[in-house]
Amino acid sequence: MATFLYKLGRLAFRRRHFVALMWVALLTLAGVGAISAPAAGSTSFSIPGTEAQKAFDLLEQRFPGASADGATGRMVFKAPEGEKMTDAANKATVAKTVKELGDGSEVVSVTDPFTTNAVSKDGTVAYLSVKYDAPAVGLKDATRDALETAGDDARATGLTVDVGGDALQAQPDAGGVGEAIGLAIAAVVLVITLGSMIAAGLPLLTAIIGVAIGVSTITALAKALDLGSTTSTLAAMIGLAVGIDYALFIVSRYRAELAEGRDREEAVGRATGTAGSAVVFAGLTVVIALAGLSVVNVPMLTKMGLAAAGTVVIAVLIALTMIPALLGYAGRKVRPAGEKRKKATGTALAKPNLGTRWASFVIRRPVAVLLLGVVGLGAVALPVSQLELGLPDDGSQPTSTTQRRAYDLLSEGFGPGFNGPLMIVVDAKNSDDPKAAATTVTDGIKGLKDVVTVTPATFNKAGDTATITVVPDSKPSSAQTEDLVHTIRDDVATKADADVLVTGTTAMNIDFSQKLSDALIPYLALVVGLAFLLLIVVFRSILVPLKAALGFLLSVLAALGAVVAVFQWGWLGGLLGVEETGPIMSMMPIFMVGVVFGLAMDYEVFLVTRMREAYVHGESPSQAIVTGFKHSARVVVAAAVIMMAVFGGFISSGESMIKMIGFGLAIAVFFDAFVVRMAIVPAVLALLGHRAWWLPKWLDRALPNVDVEGEGLRTQTEKDTDPDEDRELVRV
Repeated sequence: MATFLYKLGRLAFRRRHFVALMWVALLTLAGVGAISAPAAGSTSFSIPGTEAQKAFDLLEQRFPGASADGATGRMVFKAPEGEKMTDAANKATVAKTVKELGDGSEVVSVTDPFTTNAVSKDGTVAYLSVKYDAPAVGLKDATRDALETAGDDARATGLTVDVGGDALQAQPDAGGVGEAIGLAIAAVVLVITLGSMIAAGLPLLTAIIGVAIGVSTITALAKALDLGSTTSTLAAMIGLAVGIDYALFIVSRYRAELAEGRDREEAVGRATGTAGSAVVFAGLTVVIALAGLSVVNVPMLTKMGLAAAGTVVIAVLIALTMIPALLGYAGRKVRPAGEKRKKATGTALAKPNLGTRWASFVIRRPVAVLLLGVVGLGAVALPVSQLELGLPDDGSQPTSTTQRRAYDLLSEGFGPGFNGPLMIVVDAKNSDDPKAAATTVTDGIKGLKDVVTVTPATFNKAGDTATITVVPDSKPSSAQTEDLVHTIRDDVATKADADVLVTGTTAMNIDFSQKLSDALIPYLALVVGLAFLLLIVVFRSILVPLKAALGFLLSVLAALGAVVAVFQWGWLGGLLGVEETGPIMSMMPIFMVGVVFGLAMDYEVFLVTRMREAYVHGESPSQAIVTGFKHSARVVVAAAVIMMAVFGGFISSGESMIKMIGFGLAIAVFFDAFVVRMAIVPAVLALLGHRAWWLPKWLDRALPNVDVEGEGLRTQTEKDTDPDEDRELVRV
């Protein structure tokens, strides 16, 4: 591996014009594809194999033309103090609003609250529903504006009017200013780490090019593959972070090789062969973790994972080819490591750096450092025991939004369960008496506790399928409503002469959470298992990969604990812009497991390969730890700060999912880089000593020798690796 990458790096250095033109051409091609591609339109959310999804699919089949995927809007009215919505003047105002909305474009139907019994028992609250023929993200801005402004005249008469429903859903904000601040912080860290603007600019430039290619490709394929805007946001977030880090490691190693006295082409080759090997395997672990999300069998999650994995692959390829090419262009503007200090003192200072001093401290007190790190992360992880999962709805919106106010008004007028009604689908196609079967289901549900309203069964034209709406007494995210869903499925459904399916937002949430829970163990087994085997090959050890996996578990549990504390409990919520607390999104745990595992293995590979390299070259285990920190700690810390800055920039997003992911990944990087990799890892390695690098002889013979530490490069002369240069010397 090291020898191949060594040759690749030197080739890219010599053929820098071709390499640069190749990447510019790919960027142009992807950009043209993105510009000329049709608009993505709506994206579907489905959970194959679940009862809620089967019910939805059955409705699409048995109730054609019902625009099941069309957007819906809900306008809620509340009468002034001392009045009722049934007063003549208020009824006239509502009727005028219904007519105004009905005249709008893309509107399929508008319900009149006084003919559909959509008035609260005390007469103070009423609502109308609007059905559109286009999905939420496909609605025209004019249509969305018309829904928001239709209640202005009603407000002028003294009525309280608020609007909810997915019709107000807009394209999410990906980060904006926060993302730019993150990049600015990354630039400052790069300048400090690499010592010059030119050297710092290379990782930023290549990372931006890689992300631009990845996101443009996603945009070009969005319509064909049904990719949502969140997919490209995630790809940009991860691609930018790893792209900067991978390039940083190669540039940093290049400067170290220059400091050893090697010429620039040789330094590029050796940097690509050694640091580049670490980049390849670090990238592979991230790709495995992201692509492994497909085992969950949730299409949206699969697409997000594969798109982000593709962007990581691009980042790796750019780091291995474009960075060597740009280093060729930069020439002497990228100086050897420590050159300024040598010029200032006139000597090559041997004074230990901060990484060396920290490693020496850990080696002297490994037990204390290990216990402090494990206990600290364990304490942060405690909130995970109170984790509540759910899907976002209008109830999770900030109280300043009209969607949230409409949600609260409906809860006030009709009960908390009104915002999460259950849809019961009765498939009586094989029943002898469909109407009797539907009646049995209706009567059975009416007899259950925690049920407020059960609407009469509504049949399709064929008369073989009916829908029944059930309004629970509890709010959608409550345990009581979840128990009601299970009771209908387990008890009522078994007594009916028909297939009975439960769907709706609450049922979808329950099924989604269960599906993710069922997939977590197989996913962990796949991802951790493959990465464990990969790290055995890299480190030629059993205990080092095992330690890496256990450290990852600490990182991800602590990160999830922090997410619960902030987004569910509200700790530091004001500081981070979290206006409303609530359940954690159902996909968050398994998503964080995938992404954090990949990032955790990044730092493990970057830090420990340098230790392995020193150990292979004859140093003692303790000295190898110090050497690894001497050369890698500064760069790993810089890489972690850059990742945290990039991920942290997305916390400013108005999209709750992006905000939560950005915070979760940023805090996970902090825990993993600064606690696990910089403290727990050296402490464990110090306690293990030579045993850390033990590998059974039979396994050593069976494993391929990938030579990540570059042992093969030590015996390879410039003449052996560059025949073209040798022929040039003969001619001279």
